[in-house]
Amino acid sequence: MASTSTPLTLPVLPLDDEVVLPGMVVPFDLSDTDVRAAVEAAQAAARSSGSGSKPQVLLVPRIDGTYAATGVLGTVEQVGRLSDGDPGALIRGRGRVRIGAGTTGPGAALWVEGLKVDETVPDPLPGAVAELVKEYKALATSWLKKRGAWQVVDRVQQIEDVSALADNSGYSPFLSTEQKVQLLETDDPTARLKLATEQLREHLAEQDVAESIAKDVQEGVDKQQREFLLRRQLDAVRKELREINGEQDGEESDDYRTRVEAADLPENVREAALKEVDKLERSSDQSPEGSWIRTWLDTVLELPWNERTEDEYDIKGAQNVLDAEHAGLQDVKERITEYLAVRKRRADRGLGVVGGRRGGAVLALVGPPGVGKTSLGESVAHAMGRKFVRVALGGVRDEAEIRGHRRTYVGALPGRIVRAIKEAGSMNPVVLLDEIDKVGSDFRGDPAAALLEVLDPAQNHTFRDHYLEVELDLSDVVFLATANVLEAIPEALLDRMELVRLDGYTEDEKVVIARDHLLPRQLERAGLDKDEVVLDESALRRLAGEYTREAGVRNLERSVARLLRKVAAQHELGDRELPFTVTDEDLRGLIGRPHHVPESAQDPAERRTAVPGVATGLAVTGAGGDVLFVEASLADPETGASGLTLTGQLGDVMKESAQIALSFLRSHGAELELPVGDLKERGVHVHFPAGAVPKDGPSAGVTLTTALASLLSGRLVRTDVAMTGEVSLTGRVLPIGGVKQKLLAAHRAGITTVIIPKRNEADLDDVPAEILEKLDVHPVTDVRQVLELALTEAEVRVPAAA
Repeated sequence: MASTSTPLTLPVLPLDDEVVLPGMVVPFDLSDTDVRAAVEAAQAAARSSGSGSKPQVLLVPRIDGTYAATGVLGTVEQVGRLSDGDPGALIRGRGRVRIGAGTTGPGAALWVEGLKVDETVPDPLPGAVAELVKEYKALATSWLKKRGAWQVVDRVQQIEDVSALADNSGYSPFLSTEQKVQLLETDDPTARLKLATEQLREHLAEQDVAESIAKDVQEGVDKQQREFLLRRQLDAVRKELREINGEQDGEESDDYRTRVEAADLPENVREAALKEVDKLERSSDQSPEGSWIRTWLDTVLELPWNERTEDEYDIKGAQNVLDAEHAGLQDVKERITEYLAVRKRRADRGLGVVGGRRGGAVLALVGPPGVGKTSLGESVAHAMGRKFVRVALGGVRDEAEIRGHRRTYVGALPGRIVRAIKEAGSMNPVVLLDEIDKVGSDFRGDPAAALLEVLDPAQNHTFRDHYLEVELDLSDVVFLATANVLEAIPEALLDRMELVRLDGYTEDEKVVIARDHLLPRQLERAGLDKDEVVLDESALRRLAGEYTREAGVRNLERSVARLLRKVAAQHELGDRELPFTVTDEDLRGLIGRPHHVPESAQDPAERRTAVPGVATGLAVTGAGGDVLFVEASLADPETGASGLTLTGQLGDVMKESAQIALSFLRSHGAELELPVGDLKERGVHVHFPAGAVPKDGPSAGVTLTTALASLLSGRLVRTDVAMTGEVSLTGRVLPIGGVKQKLLAAHRAGITTVIIPKRNEADLDDVPAEILEKLDVHPVTDVRQVLELALTEAEVRVPAAA
């Protein structure tokens, strides 16, 4: 409890932004005008009183020019020199004083009247106050011990007075001026001790947090210093080892951290690589994980993450390159030209990257062997000014070949796509996925399913290989996939690619290819100059027409090579003088007889269609278009055979076509003036020659019907006629596929008249004009039209002929 009494008149010693509490002994600098005036006024007052008491001053805090309402009575204990040699005074705080009105007094100081505050505390102390004293001493002791002030600890423990104990916190350097003023103006000793305890407790809590933070920081700094020291020691050890092994300092290649930081990597790849470097530095040299990480880092550092070749936007120049390196193939040339034109316009308008995706392309080149699908990829890269890399997929059955192996496996490698990018050295090469239809699947997964993400323009900008485990942008890659059989490509995979068909070459195109491309290459391989052996166009045409019958030019090139080897051998043996011009008449003497004589060139009696019941059809195989003969015969009535017999390794659809043809003739025989009674009483045998070759499809329907009608009527099928089309039970001729390939095959076989379904007439736009000029194409809607066109007038009536 506190009360005011004892009026006093004292000179004021103002304290700017400082507070002195009772019990504190504080030195003051007398060079300060206010301090000197107050001390001199107090000394004068003490001398005039003659009591011999010590001079007294009133220590009043002055905050921003405003005096506090409470001050401290201070006695000037000593006047002399401070430790720095300046004049000073030592003043001890004695008690609180309530400041009243100003008054006059000796000297230049400000004098005020005040009442001394009497502070009384009950004795003995109440339990709550005693606990508060104990808590304050414990907190103060804890704080002082942290600072190492052991002597002050003993002094604080000896203080028993509540007021003195509370005022002792005035020495605390962590208290702000406002907090000290609050302690000064709190008259009640118990309340003041409680306030001092709270302030001390808060400071200790803040100090604990600060110490914890400082400790964590110090531990991090110590760890970094220790790591730096160990690295320097490790570098020194490695240097000594290199010197022992006779290696040069410059050959150190294990500093992966420096290589990663110096490499031009995307940010996410850099972070992943640095994490692996950290693992590598923590692992021992004997750990197998170290070699895995080194291999992974080497792979990542070797990939061309930000390397791209500039596209050639000379559209006409690209077109000239394609024309010079490949004859024909107009569809794919136009597609590449369109792609380059669109790329150029996008680049001109700043649309190179849209939504994180670039303007790549995915094309599927489907066609028979030897038409130039694989070599076309190189020409596309040449025309675009890009790098070219070929990925052979034939026979691949392991999904990891596409997506890569997990790094935990011994001998793990990235997939073929990543290896192709690495081999190309740029992020926008032309990648040829060769023989994509030959990809298989087994217990190791389905590689075709793994290709779905690679060949999807909507998601291949974030392709993730199992080995790399970082995103790889494939959106700028031009993928060219080649295949022989369209049906062998999974539907989901085919849906992601733009289909370009290469249906084979005409005879004229083969002659041009042989003259401009195949012959120069084979002359060089045979060691002959272009002037030493010349192949006449007639020889090239006969080679293409009679010695090789194929959609492509691979066998044609072999024939040219064989011809040149024969001439070179004869010259070395002295049997042939050079230069030499090869004509079509020289071919038989050099490389033997022709292998494919057109049906129309054979003797009429030797042709397959020389007897009734044989018709010529058209089919599409993996090697392109081809002619297909159908033979029909009736069993002798005495054998008792009945029904339909089919041979030639036929599929279910083709067997059904034979049943439909037979049913149509049975139901419409009278209308067609055919002896259909033979079909009921005698067995019918239909055979497709080349029985080792599987055959299926509905397009032989009209051919089967024509063969059976020829057999029953005894009318021969025209030698120069070939046909294709599906037949229905009502005799309608339905559309089929592969018209272009079939017409090319008919032309190669010497056929002059072709019958196709009326609804396939639009497909004739795809057939080269020079082929259409040499073929008489008849679009039909009904099988009766087919019979009128295909069957000759009967010379001999043999309705029961076999």
